[in-house]
Amino acid sequence: VPPMIWVTLVSLLLPAAAAAVYKQWIPNTNFETASNWDKGRVPCASDIVHFEKNKVISVFVRSPHALTDMYLPLNGELVLASGAGFAAFDGSWDAGCDSGATVRFADAEHHTWFDPTLWQAVSPSGELELGRRIFSVDEERVPCCYDDVIFQPETSFRVNVDSSRQVIHLRSISLMGQELSSPEAWAGYLRGPSASLQFHGNGTLQVTGTGCPDKSGCACGNAPDGHRICTALLGALGRQCPAPACRSPLQPLGHCCGVCGATISLDFTPDFDLQKYQDRLVQALLSQPKYAGVWMAISKVHKAQTFLGVIPRSSTPHIQIVLIDDEAGAQTGTAAEQMAADVMEDIAQHGEALGISSGKMEVATGSTFSGQAGSHALSRITAGTVLGLLFGLVLLGGIFFLYRKGKLR
Repeated sequence: VPPMIWVTLVSLLLPAAAAAVYKQWIPNTNFETASNWDKGRVPCASDIVHFEKNKVISVFVRSPHALTDMYLPLNGELVLASGAGFAAFDGSWDAGCDSGATVRFADAEHHTWFDPTLWQAVSPSGELELGRRIFSVDEERVPCCYDDVIFQPETSFRVNVDSSRQVIHLRSISLMGQELSSPEAWAGYLRGPSASLQFHGNGTLQVTGTGCPDKSGCACGNAPDGHRICTALLGALGRQCPAPACRSPLQPLGHCCGVCGATISLDFTPDFDLQKYQDRLVQALLSQPKYAGVWMAISKVHKAQTFLGVIPRSSTPHIQIVLIDDEAGAQTGTAAEQMAADVMEDIAQHGEALGISSGKMEVATGSTFSGQAGSHALSRITAGTVLGLLFGLVLLGGIFFLYRKGKLR
């Protein structure tokens, strides 16, 4: 992964407009996972296993274990795989276990749904989706409302779903090897004994079974919990964003930290197809050798609109493209800037056929000219409209002045 990608470690699969995005939960509460124990190892025969009595927990046990003693929680479950179980230690000597220590199960309460470092994008078969140099802004690293969520088979977990929304919508959830892709199937699982041990917090997960209906893409929907996502991410990064290599970093929508490179905001028509356009950019530009160090994020976002730059008015959908690269020093962001210029040139020539009506490019590089912004050819219409309005206001002001002076009736 390039060094610039310190806040975008998860690859994006296909946009939701064309296919579901699969996001897999990383932590587990399995008995055989060494990091789940305070000693950093799985308990052995002469150890005393200790679960905190007031901690709610679900623990998957994959194999048989002999133990000296075990203290269980008041509210929890041990999920035993075929052949798994526990037996009392018979006191025979074990070369690999002579400590006789008390081994405590770690606290799983701090694993939160909106921590982007705890999710990874995978293919439908469960393999990591790497090598395409496509990344997600931070809000989209957490499952979006049309995504499929995967908890690995033969894995237990506990996740805090505290949210600013009452309901967190998802397309489907797969757990214990079973895919739940309808509201009825999910409601049935919630009535079972394990759901309350696996999910806790004030939010409610809701499976809809439906994908994004719009070929131009669908916004992720995680903006209301953006502060939770950034708090969790910055906690993993040391409580503050790493210092960027450019003086005026860009702030993409849905991203927690500033980036060096380029952003492009596109207005689109009903003919725009997000999947086809991403494929076009990957095949025609991103795959070129000169852009081997460039990474791209592309998705639909909602940009807040204001009146006179102050009063909130509404939000409008845009297609956001974020380009970053692995250049260093004064060259930071320059490859991304060049690719952005090529994107704008392509839009100037073919934008109407692609369903793109206008766009704006912003750039921040490591050079002394960082922070510059520009617009592609189709945006001249917008600029002309603004100038026309300003001219009209000046003309009206002149007419009003002459009228007050009695020079005009």
